[in-house]
Amino acid sequence: MAKRRRRRRRTPDAPGAGGALTERSAENPPEIELAHPSPPKDAGPATPRRKQDDLEADGARRAQARFAALDLGTNNCRLLIASPRSQGFRVFDAFSRIVRLGEGMAATGAISDAAMARTIDALKVCAEKIARRSVTRQRCIATQACRAASNGREFLENVREQTGLEFEIIPPAEEARLAVAGCANLLDEGAGAGLIFDIGGGSTELSWVRPARDGAGPEIAAWTSMPIGVVSLSEKFGGRELSRDAYEELVDSVRREIAVFGDPAGLREVFKSGAAHHLGTSGTVTSIAGVHLGLPRYRRDTVDGLWLSADEVRDVTERLRAMSFEERSDEPCIGVERADLVVCGCAILDALLLEWPSTRIRVADRGLREGILVGLADAHHRERGKKRRRRKRRRGAQ
Repeated sequence: MAKRRRRRRRTPDAPGAGGALTERSAENPPEIELAHPSPPKDAGPATPRRKQDDLEADGARRAQARFAALDLGTNNCRLLIASPRSQGFRVFDAFSRIVRLGEGMAATGAISDAAMARTIDALKVCAEKIARRSVTRQRCIATQACRAASNGREFLENVREQTGLEFEIIPPAEEARLAVAGCANLLDEGAGAGLIFDIGGGSTELSWVRPARDGAGPEIAAWTSMPIGVVSLSEKFGGRELSRDAYEELVDSVRREIAVFGDPAGLREVFKSGAAHHLGTSGTVTSIAGVHLGLPRYRRDTVDGLWLSADEVRDVTERLRAMSFEERSDEPCIGVERADLVVCGCAILDALLLEWPSTRIRVADRGLREGILVGLADAHHRERGKKRRRRKRRRGAQ
């Protein structure tokens, strides 16, 4: 009798789920809609004055443009390869792997040899994908773990030597800006304000935003970064089993850290009145959404853009807290690799809702990588505009 093949569980951090879009062939790639930069103003419609070869050359350049966005965080390594389209991007390839780069850093202050080896193995996969997909423009960023580690820069130099990938360690301000750029079009334009949060492995970025005006993107009224994330909290408080008292102590601890920042954008009354909402870009909130929906396997197209009430979030949070490690591991939208981290992420979100009350939370399965893509597309459009102007000047001189 043939053995029954065990089906591999997809978790929000496995390739093709959650933080990563499903890997697909170039013949049938998915589309993602983002706040895509507009083409240069001088692009204009095609006119008889433009030569046919110029039009064909422009089309060829658009077809060849292929961008890679690589985000190396404290917990995850995520890659997205896509080409710009008029309303967003066409995704050609995606990859995500939990590497736990920041594991043990709270005690040692340095990235461990084991964490470096895991991460380099994942980055070699990313480098191979970037080469195979003929990427024309790329950006590789590293965040909190490499910012804080005593050997962070040395590690990235080792990465460059072994993979050819050159990373930049971005400051918290840039991390917050990219998170906003990646999910801004999911903000409710009718809301008085929004709080965009990105709960990472080693830090949490918060951005208070005001709605778009006159067709422009939302205004970042204030932002901050806390050196608190799911990995650092799980190492300090424990993530496998948390009693109700221990969980409440954790929430209170995080809330005190949030309260230190006060009301940097002067928007507290907007939140108290119920006119604002939260927008989460992290694996924590996508996991909560998947569990809330009872998905048999994670589906980005179902989770991305989902609205949850604060009560629904708290209900899932308490269910996850009360579960054993094994029970959380068996949840299709969590899996064994996140089972000891997700409750700490829930505690951060609980603290946010207590300090900045809102009845609505929107879920974004997009973030830093998508924000990077927007920036790469913007640079691509500017370069095309410069080339077009040079061609016009040359034609005028003839």
